[in-house]
Amino acid sequence: MQKKYLSLGLMSGTSGDGVDASLIYSDGINQLEVVKDKYFEYETSIYQSIHSMKEKIFNINHLKQYSNQLLDLERKITIFHSKIINDFKIKNEDLLIGFHGQTIFHSPENKISKQLGNGQLLNQLTKKKIIFNFRKNDILNGGEGAPLTPIFHQLLATQKNFLLPACFLNIGGISNVTIVNKSIGSSELFSKDIGPGNCLIDNWMRKNTNKKFDNEGKLASLGKKNQIILEQAQELYTNRINKEKSSLDVNDFDISFARGLSVEDGVATLTDFTASIIGEEISTAIVKSGYEVKDVLICGGGRKNNVLIKKIKENTSFNLNLKLIDSFGINGDFVESQAFAFLAIRSILNLPISFPSTTGCIKPCSGGELIKN
Repeated sequence: MQKKYLSLGLMSGTSGDGVDASLIYSDGINQLEVVKDKYFEYETSIYQSIHSMKEKIFNINHLKQYSNQLLDLERKITIFHSKIINDFKIKNEDLLIGFHGQTIFHSPENKISKQLGNGQLLNQLTKKKIIFNFRKNDILNGGEGAPLTPIFHQLLATQKNFLLPACFLNIGGISNVTIVNKSIGSSELFSKDIGPGNCLIDNWMRKNTNKKFDNEGKLASLGKKNQIILEQAQELYTNRINKEKSSLDVNDFDISFARGLSVEDGVATLTDFTASIIGEEISTAIVKSGYEVKDVLICGGGRKNNVLIKKIKENTSFNLNLKLIDSFGINGDFVESQAFAFLAIRSILNLPISFPSTTGCIKPCSGGELIKN
């Protein structure tokens, strides 16, 4: 019987509002027991600094230009993560920490994906085994460094006996899909980022209200989409975005096309824009995968935006069953943090975490760097 590891996954997504933490037992292959999930909200200063820096960094030169500020923010983020680990009060010396860090810049074309998070410092602060820098090896092997969660989606699909092929739709800052064709043991996986998730809506809310996001899509429901602006934005998106890319970054998108609209009409138009891309790209991804998918299982914070979900359904080109993953006994808020706990175990075992059909790498790749006492 395979050894089971205790692993704590720490995921700070592109929304930059806090850290999802998940403690699991797993053998890194086909066993999974979720022990505890908990969310830790960033203090206001960290939240504001993350989004301030994201708005300044659009290329490698900016990473150098703002290096001192980034180092200071990285230190604060790392200390924040250390407090989370201590909050769990785990004395097990074999505990693994899957430390994703905070993505600040992602550019596979330039062979770089920058996550703020100092693994060495986190090890010094917690005396735990830290696995971080998950994307580096994939990028060095021709991949785009994301998405990395498909192998975990396959485990969930197998464990919960989902009807296969099944499609996972994760709506975080960026939205991505994974299509699982067969259960554990098969590498028949297809995955890619498909467009904006919450990033445009959240950005609008930050700049035009005192809210971080549109709770349940309530503000969008009060507004009216601007059809002319929406169609212009869709045309611009189609002409600008390289749809063959496996991964995207929040800086691939901006809200400037909605400038001048009322707060309500702006968020309504951005919600329609986001939904139209997700709906179209889900349909395209399923066709491209060659798998006959019926069920789309939705996870991530965007699944709570009722208006967004309704409009995604309206924009799919054929009949799909959109279901919240929560209806299968899985907390949709913590799929990615559980995934990085799982990937930490696979890293220790030198098992692949990315595949040619998920990130575009030239061969199945292990990933993650270990720092231990």
